[in-house]
Amino acid sequence: MTRVLTTALNHMTVPGLSYDAFLDLAARLECIGVEVRNDLDRPLFDGADPATAGAMARDRGLRLVGLSQVYPFNSWSDAIAAEVRALIATAQACGAETISLIPRNDGTQTGNGERHANLRIALKAIRPMLEDAGLVALVEPLGFGRSSLRSKQETVETIHALDAGHVFKIVHDTFHHTLAGGSPLFPAETGIVHISGVVDPALPVDQMEDEHRVLVDENDRLGNIEQIGALLAAGYAGPISYECFSPETHALTDPYSALKRSFEFISAQVAEDA
Repeated sequence: MTRVLTTALNHMTVPGLSYDAFLDLAARLECIGVEVRNDLDRPLFDGADPATAGAMARDRGLRLVGLSQVYPFNSWSDAIAAEVRALIATAQACGAETISLIPRNDGTQTGNGERHANLRIALKAIRPMLEDAGLVALVEPLGFGRSSLRSKQETVETIHALDAGHVFKIVHDTFHHTLAGGSPLFPAETGIVHISGVVDPALPVDQMEDEHRVLVDENDRLGNIEQIGALLAAGYAGPISYECFSPETHALTDPYSALKRSFEFISAQVAEDA
């Protein structure tokens, strides 16, 4: 069976590009959509109003598959609730399909009881907001040892316990999956897959950081090909989105050629392993 990649592009991979140029790049790469972020060193949509920004994407045949982010969503407060409502409103205005929820990542609130309670409180409060808006939120466990939510399994179990699978999906990030020590795959509960590579042969896994996340090639240490292949074989059919944080990647003078080469490498390897 041929496994076809449904590719997308996260603006973090090319943060130096204007929103307009970012959309052009994604369209040229034949991506199905893009993920837009509010945490870059530039205004969201470069200051365009959300309705116009959504139309700009659709005019290029692109979906807004994600709008990031609320952080730290699992430290629930009135201020976080207001951020969630604001991001939902922006998503509705631009036509984004999902919003992203990022857990606290500073070494606090990591104890078992506190961690579970904080996740449950936040998801329970956000659920009716999403239902009213007809939106899905993507919860992204972070594999760092300092993260307050490392486990996809823990996240999925909490979503199921709240009977909230219709409004919450998880992010399978190949980087964070590796840092968390691997875990079962949850293709049915996965809303998007984030890919990036780490190629430094001497870097211990527990010292890998966002700054090491580059494009995937034959030197990748994260097992991207195996993870993607396993997800596709298990029935995942959603977007596979490039999310690189490395300054080296951000500095590429020809991101189109580099990304095209990497997407083609991944596609060929996944097909070969099928």
